[in-house]
Amino acid sequence: MPNETVEKQPRITILGIGNILYSDEGVGIHVLPLLEEVFANDENVSVVDGSTDGIKLLGSVESSDYLIVIDAIHAGEKEGSLIVLHGEEIPAHCGRKMSIHQITFQEVLFAAQLRESYPKRIVMIGTQPASLELGVELSDTVKEHLSDLVERVKKQVKEWMDVHEQAPVSSGDKKGSC
Repeated sequence: MPNETVEKQPRITILGIGNILYSDEGVGIHVLPLLEEVFANDENVSVVDGSTDGIKLLGSVESSDYLIVIDAIHAGEKEGSLIVLHGEEIPAHCGRKMSIHQITFQEVLFAAQLRESYPKRIVMIGTQPASLELGVELSDTVKEHLSDLVERVKKQVKEWMDVHEQAPVSSGDKKGSC
């Protein structure tokens, strides 16, 4: 029945990206165990370790209704500052490369757009790095702000769940729905 309302819960993906070999560049990976604990019993939320996986992340991006990307964000702010970028504020482009093996996360987003498989909503949440030196530990400054990062992710998931509950999806409204 095309006009029947379907109560389908959204697929929310929390994707941590970054390189744990360069201190705060790995914040998106280091925060994942905390988020896995928070969302352990929520079957609508997937916590994904994207590390530096490049194009392999396309499946996680395309299968999400809502996507939260966690990464170090160089925004010229005070070290450890929480930074939130929404939708179009997150660059999705294809740039010049020295090697075909260099695939950035922006190119993954660009590919999802080209394939018309982009999430309904996307937010990038991160911290301004204090150190990008070689090392597997976060700086003390960024460590002190991990709980702020977790709280902001929890708030975003709640906002999306609340909006989704207020506006159920009709079975005829979305391509590719089950």
